[in-house]
Amino acid sequence: MIVAIQEFIQGLIQYQFLKTALITSILIGIVAGVIGPFIILRGISLLGDAISHAVLPGVVISYLLGINYIIGATFFGLLAALFIGFIQDHSRLKNDSAIGIVFSAFFALGVILIAFAKSTTNLNSILFGNVLAIRDSDTILTAIIGGLVILFITLFFKELVASIFDPTMARAAGIPVRFFDYALIVMLTLVSVVSLTTVGTILVIAMLITPAATAFLWTNRLRVMIGIAVAIGSLSSVIGLFFSYTYNLASGAAIVLTLAAFFLVSFLFSPKKGLLFQRS
Repeated sequence: MIVAIQEFIQGLIQYQFLKTALITSILIGIVAGVIGPFIILRGISLLGDAISHAVLPGVVISYLLGINYIIGATFFGLLAALFIGFIQDHSRLKNDSAIGIVFSAFFALGVILIAFAKSTTNLNSILFGNVLAIRDSDTILTAIIGGLVILFITLFFKELVASIFDPTMARAAGIPVRFFDYALIVMLTLVSVVSLTTVGTILVIAMLITPAATAFLWTNRLRVMIGIAVAIGSLSSVIGLFFSYTYNLASGAAIVLTLAAFFLVSFLFSPKKGLLFQRS
């Protein structure tokens, strides 16, 4: 293992692509850790899964048109969220049913559209993630979107907390709860899109939810929860990249399994909510 770590460090010194992958992975770990707690506390984890799958047709269409995949993915992600909201407001279906219908339909459309693409190499990277193929432009875009998300949460932290924990009181205080719900969905969509090249559409929900869920097992304070989620997301990205580079594994799967390992340890040994401590 020591030799493998030394080779990984040497690779970081020698290869620019590995440096870019490391920086981008850490950035995504940070921004996913920041927004993740709001997602699970607001109870929209399933919506995050829906959006991460629904962006696929946008990615394929962008590829066919020769434009940046961020454009198409963001458009279809937001479109899926709007469809889900429309179905909820105009039918008696529950939230999970509306989400299941929309995201499965969008994902199926993406699979069909893949058949029209001349090459599936880049599209497979979007499906399953390939952090070692990330370009400098992807890193810059990740930093920009991550900065926007963090700035939004920093500026409206109190309003978001009020909207999540006591929406009735927030409305009485004049806070536009519905606006912040949609704004959070937009932020969720942006983070999902920039995470595609790292973990892919299939695994992006794990990057958004697992660090926050793990942090939830250690604390009841939101600010501390965000800090722990950021640390876990960043560290898991680095460890997952190490295993991906060293053992030629799929980067997305390696990162997600690292996150799962952190969750399992926390689930068992967390002093506050760990399974072993609950039984003792």
